[in-house]
Amino acid sequence: MPITDWDDAYANAAHIPGAEEFLREWPMRTAALRAASPPERLHYGSGARQTIDLYRPKTASQGLTVIVHGGYWMRFSPEEFGFLAAGPLARGQSVAMVSYTLAPEARIAAITAEVAQAVTLAAATVPGPIRLTGHSAGGHLVTRMGCRGVLPAAVAARIDHIVSVSGVHDLRPLLRTQMNATLRLDSAEVLAESPALQSPLDGLRLTCAVGGIERPEFLRQNDLLANIWRGLGADSRVMHLAGKHHFDVIDALADPAGVLTRALLDQSFS
Repeated sequence: MPITDWDDAYANAAHIPGAEEFLREWPMRTAALRAASPPERLHYGSGARQTIDLYRPKTASQGLTVIVHGGYWMRFSPEEFGFLAAGPLARGQSVAMVSYTLAPEARIAAITAEVAQAVTLAAATVPGPIRLTGHSAGGHLVTRMGCRGVLPAAVAARIDHIVSVSGVHDLRPLLRTQMNATLRLDSAEVLAESPALQSPLDGLRLTCAVGGIERPEFLRQNDLLANIWRGLGADSRVMHLAGKHHFDVIDALADPAGVLTRALLDQSFS
């Protein structure tokens, strides 16, 4: 069936029972992690939200994991999503939680540039392989980092794996949503900022993961990028997490033994 209501197609909370509980719980989980492992605050720009919370493991760092939060580029921050650092952190990763200027103050192209600045600073701070992961809008932003010409070549060469969780990879449908009054996307920007319409870095490893009971449009967006980039030479795979929706799918990243943490840090897809 064709989509006739694009706002409903991209609505999540309205289709998740008890959605408000997740929104209340995330900052509390983040506060608990911050108390146990206080992060270092880095500034990659002069803007109020151009910051990184860098969590360092208690043992020798095994590399850098960069996490970018979601919220349709319009809301949230590491204060809500910092708890996602717990999984990689417990596995010996230094974890950079990236904050960025939100729409409408910044357009998506500017947010992409900010995240690239943040990744570059984090890479200069922490040696070793780089793994990128993000949820929803964050999934879009980390896959933008996997497009050619976004990151400096030396930083891009260190990327070991990108895991997009419930990402939006083709922005063209958002032109038909009410949220575009805030995002201010136009036809040129959606073409330039859609990872599915760009070419991946050579040799890139990509996992596109999504909850098995998410909205149909998120299932489509998830599988779309893996399929397109596989045809362009990326080593890509798709994961559907059975029984998970848009808000609880990320628990598998916050858990050191979670399937997303294991997928992110695995050295192979076997």
